[in-house]
Amino acid sequence: MGVPHISNGPEQPETWSRRGVLAVLGFVPAAVLTGCTASANASNASTPKAAGATAPTLTVVPADGTESAAFTGPVQVTASTGTLSRVKVTGDDDSALPGTFNDARTKWTSTRNPYSGTTYTVTAQAKGGVAAETMTFTTRTPAETFVGYFTPEAGSTSGVGMPVSVNFTHAVTDRAAVEKAITVTADPQVEVVGHWFSDTRLDFRPEEYWAAGTEITLGLRLKDVEGADGVFGTQSKDVTFRIGREQISTVDLAKKTMTVRRDGQDLTTYPVSGGDAEHTTWSGIMVISERFEETRMESSTVGLGDEYDIDDVPHAQRLTTSGTFIHGNYWASASIFGSSNTSHGCIGLRDAKGADDTSTPGYAFYESSMLGDVVVVENSGEDTVDPANGLNGWNLSWTDWQAGSAL
Repeated sequence: MGVPHISNGPEQPETWSRRGVLAVLGFVPAAVLTGCTASANASNASTPKAAGATAPTLTVVPADGTESAAFTGPVQVTASTGTLSRVKVTGDDDSALPGTFNDARTKWTSTRNPYSGTTYTVTAQAKGGVAAETMTFTTRTPAETFVGYFTPEAGSTSGVGMPVSVNFTHAVTDRAAVEKAITVTADPQVEVVGHWFSDTRLDFRPEEYWAAGTEITLGLRLKDVEGADGVFGTQSKDVTFRIGREQISTVDLAKKTMTVRRDGQDLTTYPVSGGDAEHTTWSGIMVISERFEETRMESSTVGLGDEYDIDDVPHAQRLTTSGTFIHGNYWASASIFGSSNTSHGCIGLRDAKGADDTSTPGYAFYESSMLGDVVVVENSGEDTVDPANGLNGWNLSWTDWQAGSAL
């Protein structure tokens, strides 16, 4: 059976926007700032000036007072004579822009670019100058941007098969730049690699299922990363997830049974009914990506015309984007479960109308499951599911998975 894709929206980052993008413009010409000099009678001069000496001149890029400065290059401060004694660059959010001096200490360059849409204050002083020079500039805000919506949700607990999946709001052409700006780390430590399924989807997973109890951190450093020509990211944040207990359920459609294993031990076996000869169930490794205590299923949404329309399917858990579910079934005879495959492609368990009968297999399996749990389908008579059809990248070998990385 099938149902239109329903997604639980991810946590909305504070800087997410669906508005679009501004082409990159070059840096504005540099401003030349002349350092202050001491009066012959000035009692508060920090550095006396020798007769005939010339006060140092500071050059700063971007120029003082710029209202729409580029953010795609570093900030630079240069002393025309002498050396720089100190440079400090701070944003209007009180963050400091780090930087380094050259060996001669005549030039300071920020070690990262300034952020877009930010006002910066530059305070610089050269040896021989009486007072520090201060200037400000504001970087432009891009007109078109992109964000990455991630699965699972921040702070959630998932099963061992849950990948970290990021879907972008704009097609990415510079995949390497975007993938480099995203990190996925695990505790206990394990190698995690990204795989591009399309120009809008990047998933991350380890070679094997996550270990139960793993803590996962997703680092998004997409702010001002140019994912496509003139299209810049907006996010800079970390989110964490947790992996719960291990549950892997194996559906054997030759036997019409499903065996549930919890933390390496057989938990129970349920009689099931899979897809019939004309509507075979996908085989392979599938991950529960959505869960509904009750939901409507219409055959028209999966290209099967008006064969069915059931508005209260109980205990439905999505396995593919295309509409494969494992769900409760109250409308079929109880005798088919364990004996016949009669569905339109879904995996059915005996259940009761209303989804409140705790004695049924449909209810029991739903209560024991969580997002990210693994369901393996065998002997269905159908090909292996496309790894991009749902969160089902485990159907790719580790070599093929790594080949999908841009790094």
